[in-house]
Amino acid sequence: MTTLLLARHGLTHLTGPVLAGWTPGVHLSDRGREQAGALASRLSALELDAIVSSPLERCQETALAVAAGRETPVRTDERFGECRYGDWTGRPLGELAKDPLWPVVQNHPSAVTFPGGESLAAVQHRAVSAVREWNERLGPKAVYLVCSHGDVIKAIVADAMGLHLDQFQRISADPASLTAIRYTPVRPFVLRLNDIGGDVAGLRPPEGADDAGGGENPSGSDAAVGGGAGTT
Repeated sequence: MTTLLLARHGLTHLTGPVLAGWTPGVHLSDRGREQAGALASRLSALELDAIVSSPLERCQETALAVAAGRETPVRTDERFGECRYGDWTGRPLGELAKDPLWPVVQNHPSAVTFPGGESLAAVQHRAVSAVREWNERLGPKAVYLVCSHGDVIKAIVADAMGLHLDQFQRISADPASLTAIRYTPVRPFVLRLNDIGGDVAGLRPPEGADDAGGGENPSGSDAAVGGGAGTT
């Protein structure tokens, strides 16, 4: 029952108006640093077995805020880096919305390869492959954090929910939001999605929890009927 916490980086001065992509030197804004600090405070009582980050500065800074005061170092995995948007990098979103490729990105993203860049299908493949490898490396009792980017997080969530990549635009990942996915031998369970507040204590399974039955909770039931037992 490995539990993955996905955090999007906090706000930057480009978040929203410009597609930053792999533009170097994009740091958290004052508001973004506040958001990263608030995320760190929310997670402070939760033991993390690893903290992994995209190599881009805005994610590194968010992950370092969470790591402050812990003995868990921030490890970097390029596979959680932003989509390589190629020729779209650094351009205003208002301008990109007039590009003929824009409606394809919105409605049929699995068909998109950004000019001079990467396909969204390739982004999903590398990110999900990284998750599976970290799950295997850290083990079934681990709870770990990955700090990444909106489209990467949405692609991972779509995979966890069994959605075709063409549906990933239905998922939101706001700055400094938290998404939690628990991976069991049967299937992943999305515990939280685009969460920007609330207690996180229940994200670590209770001691003695056994997923031998392939389920979400100690009883072995995967709550296929009823929605889920919640926490006690």
